[in-house]
This record gives sequence, structure tokens and C-alpha cells, in this order.
Amino acid sequence: MLILGIDPGTAIMGYGLIEAGSGGALQAFAYGCIRTPAELKTSRRLVMIYDRLREIIKEHHPDIMAVEELFFNKNSRTAMAVGQARGVAILAAAHGAVPVAEYTPLEVKQAVTGYGRAPKEQVQRMVQTLLGLKNRPEPDDVADALAVAICHASMASWPRRETGVWRR
Repeated sequence: MLILGIDPGTAIMGYGLIEAGSGGALQAFAYGCIRTPAELKTSRRLVMIYDRLREIIKEHHPDIMAVEELFFNKNSRTAMAVGQARGVAILAAAHGAVPVAEYTPLEVKQAVTGYGRAPKEQVQRMVQTLLGLKNRPEPDDVADALAVAICHASMASWPRRETGVWRR
């Protein structure tokens, strides 16, 4: 199974494709981030994210996209922008006929590190270890996207597909 993990963001959207083999073997397939220039209007940035995700989906044909759910912090403006980017990612998946799984940050950290409140550095180190990467994935957004994909791989045996979106 080829899993596309997404860490949503407007300035930087992390993505990571991992292959989940039999017996729980995980291998990084491709990963990186989509960066958009800060001086562009939000609408243009969202188009850039959408277009690049569609390219990634067309190139790699993932079996599923795993997306981190929105974490609300004190900055509602940031939360809105992240929510818009998340919506664009889900739309790109829908247009590519790729089902979507959604996981909370707590679930992702729990699946990757065994502790739902693990710091970012620990998530990066565990992603590096679990995928056998030479270096820690950077920036954080890339590590987080790979972590979301790893989370789905570890939980894929229990979600059930309903109308193209996987729910817990």
C-alpha cells in the first residue's frame, strides 16, 4: 500500500509517501514540501498547493491520503489558513479518486513515538528510525507528513472506508 501523508499548511505543506509492505515493513518512497511565497494572495497560494498535490497524485498513484486534522491554537487566523490548505489537499485527493484518512496530532504522535505529547524532535527521530532514513527529515512539516503516513500504516487494519473518507 502506498500512503501519501500530508501536514497541511499554506506557507509550507509537508508531504510524504511511504510504502507499507507485508509484515509491517515501511519504506520512504518520496517526500518533501510545497512552499508558497508569502507575498501572494491566499487564493493563489491555495491554487499552487492544489496543482502540486495533483501532480504528486498523478505521478505516484497513492492508495490513500492520510491528513492531519486541524489543531486549533490561539491564533485563529493561522487556524483558518491551515484549514483552507487542508481542504485543498482533500479536494486534490477527491479529484484523484484517492480516499482520505484523518488523524489528530495526538493519534499521530502516539502511533509514531508511543506518547501523544511527544516533542517535534522526538517525532523527527522516530520517523528517521522507522523509515531507516540517513538523516532526520526536515523541515518539521516533512517529518510530520511522514508521521501521518506512518500513523495510517499502523492503524489501517481498523478504519473502514465510508464514502471515500476513512473514519475512526
